[in-house]
Parts: sequence; C-alpha cells; structure tokens
Amino acid sequence: MLPMYTDKKSILQLAVLLKAHGVRKIVLCPGSRDIPIIQTLANIPDFTCYPVTDERSAGFFAIGLALHGGSPAAVCCTSGTALLNLHPAVAEAFYQQIPLVVISADRPGAWIGQMDGQTLPQPGVFGPLVKRSVNLPEVVTEEDEWYCNRLLNEALLELNHHGRGPIHINVPISDPFFKLPVTELPEARVITRYQGLSVYDKDYQPLIDRLNRYQRRMVIVGQMNLIYLFDKKYTKMLYKHFAWFTENISNRTIPGQAIRNIEPLLCSMNFEAQEKMRPELVITYGGHVISKRLKNFLRRHPPKEHWHVSPDGEVMDLYGSLTTVIEMDPFEFLEKIAPMMENRTPDYPRQWEALSKAIPQAEFTYSEMSAIGKVIRNLPTPCSLHLANSSTVRYAQLFDVPEEVEILSNRGTNGIEGSLSTAIGYAAVSEKLNFILIGDLSFFYDMNALWNANYGSNIRILLLNNSGGEIFHALPGLELHENARRFVTATHQTSAKAWAEDRGFEYLSAHNEGELDTAVAHFVQPSITNRPMLFEVFTDKAQDVEKLKEYYHNLKH
Repeated sequence: MLPMYTDKKSILQLAVLLKAHGVRKIVLCPGSRDIPIIQTLANIPDFTCYPVTDERSAGFFAIGLALHGGSPAAVCCTSGTALLNLHPAVAEAFYQQIPLVVISADRPGAWIGQMDGQTLPQPGVFGPLVKRSVNLPEVVTEEDEWYCNRLLNEALLELNHHGRGPIHINVPISDPFFKLPVTELPEARVITRYQGLSVYDKDYQPLIDRLNRYQRRMVIVGQMNLIYLFDKKYTKMLYKHFAWFTENISNRTIPGQAIRNIEPLLCSMNFEAQEKMRPELVITYGGHVISKRLKNFLRRHPPKEHWHVSPDGEVMDLYGSLTTVIEMDPFEFLEKIAPMMENRTPDYPRQWEALSKAIPQAEFTYSEMSAIGKVIRNLPTPCSLHLANSSTVRYAQLFDVPEEVEILSNRGTNGIEGSLSTAIGYAAVSEKLNFILIGDLSFFYDMNALWNANYGSNIRILLLNNSGGEIFHALPGLELHENARRFVTATHQTSAKAWAEDRGFEYLSAHNEGELDTAVAHFVQPSITNRPMLFEVFTDKAQDVEKLKEYYHNLKH
C-alpha cells in the first residue's frame, strides 16, 4: 500500500526538512488540527513516532529522547492551550541546552481572537525560551513555498548554532485538512551551515570538491566598510577562478578583476543572453547589494548552489537559491580555499570581463548624473565618499571611483533619514576630506546635522536639488495621477543657500554645464581647507529622468 500524505505543502516541507536536519524521533499528541501533520509524519519510515496524550508529559518525554544520543527530538501538538502545556518542557530544554523541536498546529491567522474554538496567539508564545520561533505561511504561490522553506531551514539550523536549544515551528492549517492525496514526498531545498570552518578538516572536503567541480563561478560582494589588501600570492591563486561582481560600496575587498558596472551590463543583455551566463556557483559576502538587476538576474537564472560567507553565520537568501552558510571571516575563507583551487582556468570570468569592458563609460549632459560623475572622476585621493540613499547611491554606481577612496553609505535599511548626520559624525573624527553626495529630500530631512558644531573644514557636500523625489519618476511602470504626484514625490522650492552660509559653509551653486565645471574644479581642490563647502546643483527632474531612461534604452539597442 502506498503511503498517504497531506496535500498541505507547508507540512510536506516540514516533514522533508525534519529528516534532512537529523530529526528521527517524534512525539505525537492527539488532536484534530494536527491530524495532517500526524498522518504525514507517521507514514514516513525514517521517523520513530511515540504517542503521548498529556502535552506536559510529552514535552519532557521528548527531552528524554533527545538526551539519549544527543540528536534532536520533536514533539507535535494540536492548537490552543495544548501548546501552552509544553511551556515547562521548553524552559527545561532551553536552560539545559537540549535540541527540541516543538511543532504546533494552528488555525489560520484570520480566525485568531474571533471566538473560534481552540485559538490563541501561538506565534512567539515561548518568547525568549526558544532559539528560533517561526510561523509558516500557508503555501499558495511559489514565493510562499520559498518563504516556508527558508523559515524551516532557519529554525532547524538553530538547534545547534552557538549552543543547542529548543525551537518552535507553528503551522497554520486551513480547512479542509483531512485529505491525504499525496503518495510521494517532494524534494525540498536543504540549507547547510558550516560553523567555525577549517577547510583542512576532512568534513569539508566535499565542499572543496564541489567548488572545483563548477566552472562557472561568481563572487558577489555586498557593502563592506573597509579596504582589504590580499597578499599577492592569494591574488595570483584566486583572481582567475571567479567572476568578481562588486559595487562602489563594496570598497576594495576582492583579489580579482572587479566588474562594477553591473546595472548597465545586465541591462544590455536580454533574457537569452543572461541565461547563457547563468552561474553554477555563487559565493557572496558583505552586506547589502544595490543592483536590482543583479537580484533579478539571479532569481530568474538561479545557480545550482549559493554559498554565503559571514562571521555571524546567519541565513541570508537574497537570491532565493541559498544552499550553504559558511560561518567565518570571508577573507580568511578565500585565503584558505586559494591553494585548494585546481590549476585549470575557466573561461567564465573572462567572458564576463569582456562583456563588462564592452559597455561604454556613462556620459550625460547637464543633470544630476553628470554632476555626480564629474565629482567622482575628480575626487582627490585619499578621501572618504559618503553616498546618501535613494537616487544618489544608485547613480554613483555608474561611475568608477578611485580605489584609494573609502566609500560609506547607510545601506542597512536604505532610509533617507540620517545620511547627512552619519557622514558629519564620521568626518568629525576623520583626518581626510569627506565628500557627501546627497539628494534634496534626504538633505532637508536631515538638515539639523549642520545645526551642531561638531564638524570642521574637511566636509564637502554636493547637494543635488531637483525640487523633489526624482527616483519615483524613474520607477518602471509607474504612472502617477496628478492628484497623487505631489504627495509621492514631495515637490518643493527650497534652497540650502541661507542655511549653509549661516552655518559657516562656503556656498557654491550650478544651474548649467558651465557653472558645474567651474564649481567642480573648486569643490574638489584639496588645498582649500579654511571652511567646509556646500555645492548645490539645480536640475530639472523630468529631464534627469528622461536622460537616465535614454541611457539605459541605448544600452539595449
């Protein structure tokens, strides 16, 4: 007789991933809402299931199972107060550091607090007594399925991450839920974490074997607030094996030929061309990535494997294809794998480099983009460059920044508030010139940064003033109704001149190409240090958007 499993995709993923993460012993408590979970788990021969009626006893029984041998054990209960009866066992597991998986069936979120039977707010009910608590989505779309998979992997990986302990997986289940039409368990992505990786240990040899098996390897570096100089011997070993994708905010943190013009490069490639350049392995390190086209490229053309290397070992699945988390310093990781790379040189990096070099340098007539480009190309070295959020940080990616320039940006949450204050604070303790590129909304939102007196003459602010939020006009597919436009784009007729001069800044301005060229030459001159400067560039946002769209349109043809 064929096994019979529920058709609830969240439960099917749960079953597959429990097995993949080493759970073999499961305590099952009676109830109705957990029937599809029980029927599925009880039909999988890899699991040894134990019936226990009293949830308080069931939780401690599961602790006993986990204590014998050290492997994680699970306990499953129905919805409502049944879950609360597991609280004492969860507390014991937390303080004794026992890997316990608590699985709770639940009503759909819409019916919580509506006087429906056996309902109470179950997500997060154990508070700080569990290492991870997740509330699974009911899977309808592909994104739901990816999200469900990611949550399950995140939770199960925490069973033994920086010490052991309990986790809680809450499973909302909608009616009808008695059907068992599925006879085969699906495949589900399993995310693996390597902790405190020493690549010389035999346990990691399969990782190195897979690394060498792939010939289409890509490294993507997110934001890095440092400059790291690799030893020449490692650079020689590493540079030819990977296509190195970085942005300006990545700073100088790779041992290879950087591909920085990511947005124009991917814009120039149609779907078929991108598919031909699909990587087999992507390795990532660093923080946030700006390029939307890069995110879309890897989501539409996913690699076979994605390894994320980070000191904290957190699950970061930006591209939807994460398979491996390597918990270590990324530079240490690269230097340790360098001597283990096979000598053969793949063509893949050279193919990307050729495509990148074929993209012409971005050139614009008078606009926000031209102002940013002219300042960046004439920056004195060394200096620090601060990029405010919204359009500014994105436009800056179109231009090559000298390697000696340190680049900073508030890309943790990407908000427009605080960019100026952060840069002013940094400059207050910096001996270098600090150039701040900022849009009008971000500047005026944070103009009190100039109210304090904690800054000196090493500040140069390029204020891009086009009387509103230009980036909203550039969003593909957006057509704003006239009644909504002023609320979305925050139009204004404000200048920073009086405020800048009142705060002791030398004020410069430009309204055309000639004024821009003259002011830029003065603005970037490092020997003029008696006062801080504010350079306000006035442009027309409609023209800025048209020039930007024309630039990207020409790349496609």
